[in-house]
Amino acid sequence: MYKLYTRPGSGGFVVEAALALIDAPFEHVDVAKTDRPDPAFLAISPLNQVPVLTLPDGRSVTESAAICILLAERHPRAGLAPAADEPARADFLRWMAFMSSMLYPAVLRLYYAHRYTADAEGTKAVKTAAVAEMDRGFAIVDAALRGRDWLVGDRMSLADIYLVMLVAWHPDIDKARAAWPDIERLWARLREHPLMRTLNASHEMWPA
Repeated sequence: MYKLYTRPGSGGFVVEAALALIDAPFEHVDVAKTDRPDPAFLAISPLNQVPVLTLPDGRSVTESAAICILLAERHPRAGLAPAADEPARADFLRWMAFMSSMLYPAVLRLYYAHRYTADAEGTKAVKTAAVAEMDRGFAIVDAALRGRDWLVGDRMSLADIYLVMLVAWHPDIDKARAAWPDIERLWARLREHPLMRTLNASHEMWPA
């Protein structure tokens, strides 16, 4: 059985979605946000971050994008991502890497600005730069969605869920919806998805 270490409002959102879509039973472990973590948790998450997914064989995986890609590979019948031999597979890997290396770090810099400067007065500048980087990245993804129903392939994938999770963390939701209409079009569709509605009830990622 899988074991998911997570907390509401975290990157565990997309991993919970993946586990639900593959209909996999899992143990849910809620990890409190603290500067003094349990040493046992640090052993599987050295950065003291969630989500962490412990696999049935006992190994643990960090990084939400890596977890998503792994689950998609292990459960191909669930259709969480294009198959390895499909042309859209390259796009899936590209956008998952782009979002996890460009957008997700910008989100972290916004909400944990104190980690990214040694200057006690520098957090405001870090936050301003983080939002600018988020805006730049979302504009790129929005352009890629133009004329498309989904970010990759011809059906919903974990890349779409990952994207809406990230945009939900934007500090100005009204601005995000107006600035990136194609992301908003996708997000509006997922806001009505039964699974997303269920997960949002516990994670409160966006207004119901």
